[in-house]
Amino acid sequence: MAPRIPLPGRDELDEAQRTVWDSVVSGPRGQVIGPLRAAIHNAELARRWSALGEALRFNTSLPKRLSELAIAATGRRWSSQVEWWVHARAAAENGIAPAILDAIREGRPPAFDAADEALVYDFVRDLQHDGGVREDTYRAAVEAFGVKGVVELTALVGYYTMVSMTLNAHGVPLPDGAVEPLQAPPEGLFALPPRDAP
Repeated sequence: MAPRIPLPGRDELDEAQRTVWDSVVSGPRGQVIGPLRAAIHNAELARRWSALGEALRFNTSLPKRLSELAIAATGRRWSSQVEWWVHARAAAENGIAPAILDAIREGRPPAFDAADEALVYDFVRDLQHDGGVREDTYRAAVEAFGVKGVVELTALVGYYTMVSMTLNAHGVPLPDGAVEPLQAPPEGLFALPPRDAP
C-alpha cells in the first residue's frame, strides 16, 4: 500500500514537530511509527495523541496480555494491516496463544482456555459490532477487572479504532519488507466471529 499523504522524516519537520518527534523517540515507543506518522502533520495533535496512546498501551491496570489481545482484535475488525502486524506479535509475545490469533485473523471462532481472555474478546466484539456491551459481559468485566479496568478496556478499543481508521484512511504502510498479514473483506468491516463456547 502506498501512502496517500507525505510521511515526513525528522529532517523535514518544523521545530514544533521535531519536539514531538524527539519526545516520542525518547519515550516507551522508541520510534515514530504507525498513526503518529500521519498525526505529526499537526504537532499539537501528535503530542496529545502520543500521550494518550502511551497511557493506554503502557500504563493501565490490565495485564499486557489482555491489552494486546484487545488491540489486536480491534485491528482485525478494521483490517488494519499495521495495527495487526504490531499488536498480534505483541499479544503472542505476552502469552496469547498463536492458535487464538490465527483464528481471529482468519475469521474463525477463537477457543480460549483462559476466562479473562475470553471475556476481553467478548467485550471487544460486543463493542465493535454493536456499539455497546451486553449487560452480562459488562458485569463480568467489572467483576474481573474492576471499574477502572473496564474504563481502560473501553478506552483501548476506542483509541485503537481511531488508530485503525487513521492508518487505513491515509494508507500508512507496513515497515519495508513486511507482508500484509490480513485479507480484507470485499466491503465493510471484518466480522469478528463469536468465540467457541467454553
